[in-house]
Amino acid sequence: MGLLGLTNLSSSVSSLNNDHITLSTASLAKDLRNESSVFENKPTLYRTRRFESTKPHQRSGVHSNGASSQFLDFPGGQVAFTPEMRFISESRKERIPCYRVLDDDGQLIQGSIDVGKEIAVKMYSDMATLQTMDTIFYEAQRQGRISFYLTTIGEEAINIASAAALTIDDFVVPQYREPGVLLWRGFTLQQFANQCFSNKGDDCRGRQMPIHYGSKKLNYFTVASTIASQLPHAVGLAYSLKMDGKDACAVTYFGDGGSSEGDFHAALNFAAVTEAPVLFICRNNGWAISTPTSDQFRSDGIVVRGEAYGVRSIRVDGNDTLALYSTVRAAREMAIREQRPILVEALTYRVGHHSTSDDSTKYRPVDEIELWRSARDPITRFRKWIESNGWWSGEAESELRSNVRKQLLDAIQVAERTEKPPLVDIFTDVYDVPPSNLSEQEKGLRETIKIHPQDYPSDFPLKLGFKARIFGLLGLQ
Repeated sequence: MGLLGLTNLSSSVSSLNNDHITLSTASLAKDLRNESSVFENKPTLYRTRRFESTKPHQRSGVHSNGASSQFLDFPGGQVAFTPEMRFISESRKERIPCYRVLDDDGQLIQGSIDVGKEIAVKMYSDMATLQTMDTIFYEAQRQGRISFYLTTIGEEAINIASAAALTIDDFVVPQYREPGVLLWRGFTLQQFANQCFSNKGDDCRGRQMPIHYGSKKLNYFTVASTIASQLPHAVGLAYSLKMDGKDACAVTYFGDGGSSEGDFHAALNFAAVTEAPVLFICRNNGWAISTPTSDQFRSDGIVVRGEAYGVRSIRVDGNDTLALYSTVRAAREMAIREQRPILVEALTYRVGHHSTSDDSTKYRPVDEIELWRSARDPITRFRKWIESNGWWSGEAESELRSNVRKQLLDAIQVAERTEKPPLVDIFTDVYDVPPSNLSEQEKGLRETIKIHPQDYPSDFPLKLGFKARIFGLLGLQ
């Protein structure tokens, strides 16, 4: 069974095939309404059976219990010998299956799933809100009102369902296509607008590009554009949670393109060795900007890489809200209870352009995009399910969309009228007392603005410099 061992098997384990632990849909979904019911007061479902290192007093050598059972004591555990020369295949005969709960028409594939009305309606409402926000901010960028934007269209389920499966104590280390996680945690539409318009209401004080959100209050690390650099950071964070004995995990997101970076491999190995409670959630949407997955790797996606590093992994339908919710909840419980990393590969599709700087019709067939937009839309699929339960209606849909649109347009107007952060904020929040070279840069910038005022916004506040403000606080002026 490879790196995995099973003890105290519960009825949740329905089958063991090809060295994989398989959970039935019904067992994964059972009692999801009750946040603590899935694993509480139950025997440990899994117990890690890592290869035991050779004990210090033993010498490495060949042992035999017979001609056909020779093995070698080797650092990391015993390795069996075989007279057969056999190369490990570069790929499996069959691709790793993809876990799903709802079919394309929003109907349960089998059994039932106990997700209550309150959380289901909130998940749908936030998905629809996220879609509306993306549409309006994208239009604002096209009107020249903000400099840049990036949508999550087609990937709303990954954002919202994964966020719903976490707790506020779990730390999120995002890539850049996860604003829905912030939305779920309480980040307001006005806060989104303030960040995109870089005004003084922006928590980052205008130092970041639009959509590079962050919130210390909501345990959401600030977005960094550099691909995959967040992954090792998330592992380090998870390890610190483990050392402090926290009942929480770290969660990090990345795309299929991020898995082609060295930081991805370093992070998985780092997490496996330190047994850090971290969830790696990969949004495999088929494209790394204009590079298809076929030009990135020859493996069966990202999920198979977990096994190579000793990380438990699963593949899930990224457009199935219920499947994602069930998977991430189960993964979180495993990560915390067993102190281990989990890799989740969510198969989805980026319906929108990579960003406002991209035209994806130059490298993707338009009919392919429209297929995913219409026939495989995660919001439409989930709406069909909540409507079939009598929890949603056309009237509720119209009211929600109308209210969200009005709130967003009002937030944009407020954000545009709000003053920009003062010039001095460019140089603050790093040093207690600014070094001389930083003070010289500030002085040079102020002089440049005086000489070329036409090249700078007229409403850009030119307040006291960092050095002058510090000296004022110290009473040295």
